[in-house]
Amino acid sequence: MDGEELHRPVLLEEAVAAMNIRPDSCCMDGTFGRGGHSGAILDRLGEEGCLIAMDKDEAALAYGRARFSGEKRLQLEHSSFSRLRKVAEKHGVAGRVDAVLLDLGVSSPQLDDPERGFSFQQDGPLDMRMDRSRGESAAQWLARAEEKEIARVLWEFGEERFSRRIARAIVEQRQVEPLRTTAQLARLIQRASPVKERHKHPATRSFQAIRIHVNRELDDLRKGLRQAVSVLGAGGRLVVISFHSLEDRLVKRFMREQSRGEVLPRGVPVRQDSLKPGVLKLVGKAVRAGKRELEDNPRARSAIMRVAEKRP
Repeated sequence: MDGEELHRPVLLEEAVAAMNIRPDSCCMDGTFGRGGHSGAILDRLGEEGCLIAMDKDEAALAYGRARFSGEKRLQLEHSSFSRLRKVAEKHGVAGRVDAVLLDLGVSSPQLDDPERGFSFQQDGPLDMRMDRSRGESAAQWLARAEEKEIARVLWEFGEERFSRRIARAIVEQRQVEPLRTTAQLARLIQRASPVKERHKHPATRSFQAIRIHVNRELDDLRKGLRQAVSVLGAGGRLVVISFHSLEDRLVKRFMREQSRGEVLPRGVPVRQDSLKPGVLKLVGKAVRAGKRELEDNPRARSAIMRVAEKRP
């Protein structure tokens, strides 16, 4: 089974339609993954169109180079979408990009490969880095972080109610033996959790939280959203697919703030139509996967897509 079969891009038709692509559009895909969205974007572009796709994961880019070998309209970049502006400037398109797509979270091939350490369902090295060429792994962070910091990360990024108990158990365990594998960590969390939720493994929230922290996902998202607005041209679309509430709240708040425009204190004698409008305008309502997609791909159940357009 190859990477394309392993990974089913979520909200594919909805996302590509929301990008409002013309044959001559210049688009950016901030999370190439296994190229599902990028492939659909290329199908809508003409000879004069261009697509710049980025990913922190070298394995994803290697797959993309093989799958799209000879595709002149596509440029692949080893980079986080937190550097969208620099990548756009490198290609001379900053300020005139027609659409930016951010498909957040972890791809199916990353989750399903035990060597990547993202999942507690298979035993593997406790890594969790999307970009394995830099930064510290989950094992390295858990070996040095203070108990309070671990508890904060589990609570803030995983909303784990037993964060303190789990953090204490991690610190006690590493004094005996370091945590090196996903199975070790999953068993420890299971033992430390006094209450088990039906249909949810006790390690679910903690693994999410550690992954978000190790990859600086929310920091990258904040930077990526701001830079997406700066690289878009007038009428350009920003399309973001989120997979958990922390991401979606951040995206929702950002788009609303950027669409609000000038806000003056109450009672200031200024007409509403003289105020400077927001840089974005919201496009439609939040979109979720339909029944058919959920039947084919259960991982789409938490996906939510939001769209905004840059004002002239």
